Amino acid sequence: MQHPSDGRADGTATVLQPGFLASLFRDLGADEDEPPTEPLPRTDDAAPGEYAHPGPPQAAAVVHPRTAPDAAPEPEPAPADDPVAAHGRAAALTHHRTLAVQADHERLADLLRRAAQPVSAMDFESQLRSYRPKPYPDAAPDSEPEPAWADFAPPEPADADPDQPRSRRLLDSGYQRELAQARLRHQRALREWRTRQADLADSGAAAARQAHEEAERARARAVQEYNDSLEECRRAYREAEPAAVESLLERALAAAEGSTRDLPAPCRAVFRALTRTAVLDLDLPPLDTVPALSGYRLTEDGAVEPVHRPEADVRADYLRLAARLALRALQAADAVDTDDVLAGVVLNGWLREPGRPPRCLLSVDADRDALARTRLVPDSGHLGDDGVYADAEHDESLLRLRALAAVITPDPYGDEAVVPWGGAAAAVPALGELSPGEFALLVRAVLTAGGLEDWSVRLRGPAGLVATAEGQPGSRLPGRWVVWASRGPAPVTAEEIATLSEAVREEGADRGLRMTCGRFTDEAVDLTAEERHQRIHLIDGQGIRELALTHLSLPLTA
Repeated sequence: MQHPSDGRADGTATVLQPGFLASLFRDLGADEDEPPTEPLPRTDDAAPGEYAHPGPPQAAAVVHPRTAPDAAPEPEPAPADDPVAAHGRAAALTHHRTLAVQADHERLADLLRRAAQPVSAMDFESQLRSYRPKPYPDAAPDSEPEPAWADFAPPEPADADPDQPRSRRLLDSGYQRELAQARLRHQRALREWRTRQADLADSGAAAARQAHEEAERARARAVQEYNDSLEECRRAYREAEPAAVESLLERALAAAEGSTRDLPAPCRAVFRALTRTAVLDLDLPPLDTVPALSGYRLTEDGAVEPVHRPEADVRADYLRLAARLALRALQAADAVDTDDVLAGVVLNGWLREPGRPPRCLLSVDADRDALARTRLVPDSGHLGDDGVYADAEHDESLLRLRALAAVITPDPYGDEAVVPWGGAAAAVPALGELSPGEFALLVRAVLTAGGLEDWSVRLRGPAGLVATAEGQPGSRLPGRWVVWASRGPAPVTAEEIATLSEAVREEGADRGLRMTCGRFTDEAVDLTAEERHQRIHLIDGQGIRELALTHLSLPLTA
């Protein structure tokens, strides 16, 4: 065994004697021929991983490989952080997070303002296109017309003698020379012009001009074809064809969404031609659109702690945003219906969350008269300086939405949903799927076709309506009537028949009509057979469907 030279100037190796290792092991108490096979005993004061040896203390300690001298030393513990520096970092983090929360509040305020902006009407007139021809960029071929003889002809000689014929004046030698020179100049200019035209044709300018003219003709033809198709769509819309009405409504709704493209709120439309009602399904924004924090603060022990907003304020802010989006969709549908095709609009606001079924948070059932008398665009300046409203109970958008017979959930963050007034699943609804507005229009249309006029609605709500009407003498329904129609499936009891009889007497009417989408109990039917209740007439759900099919050609499903 050789070791590198250590302290030798000539660099030669030192050869160890054969008996050196043997004497060293003897001094340590080890047998050269039989190495120990059992672990050495550990003394009480030996550290873990070290074992005692019967030899001299300076040579008996055997170091465990984990604590070998060539192993990396353990790092020293880091010095304690400076309290002042730690407090500064925590304060900076608190300020940074508070600024992020303030940015979220500013974004919400901006969304509320933009959602309150009026939308442009997307009616057929605004969608018409006009054709304006574009001139050719290089108009050189048309700017140089063909040389005309009139530009080169010399003036005729003056009339020296009025009695001399004109032919003799034209034979003047000077005039003939000028005439010959003018013809030469004209012929030369004509040849040069034809040469330039041929050069332009060879250079592709003529082909480019022809291509430009063909493109302009194609553009004019496309504009005309689009306007013709738009006029065809307008004809289909006036005839209340569902595809045409839905296409126009969805165009208007998509255009209204353009002011808040960073907050997608798609809205789908289904048109029920039977009741001339548009059912709109509006997707409401996620709940986290409204910030739940007002900022962050630094506690006494140096921790960064969030400051939560009151839950009532968070709920109110979300409902404000949802109400403005709903009003904007209603305004778009109302503005586009310039031909008065829609009799009413039902709007449902849905919250769609991953892993949960959709929840309806608001529903509006408004007829055309209600839309016409309600200002659907809220005041964009109703916001305060801090981006929120001063009083949620007097919020303008929520008040206008509730004026349209809207139902709104009190807590969008809970499981409190509302029942939509009408669904957009089927274009031909069942009688029980009609919204309150659709049901009221259906009852009035059916009875008007039967002869009742001069309608006066006394009460109208989700359960139905109560109204009075007059029938002309000689009609199928003569006299004054009190009409009570309910849209629920619950059976009508005898107590309700008695109540209607009392209302007929108080109104001084001749007859009463009780209509229901459900059925009548046996007691109610037997009560109408009595003499004091014989003026009460009953129409159940099957009867309403037959009347709608007979008088209005409306095939309502069962």
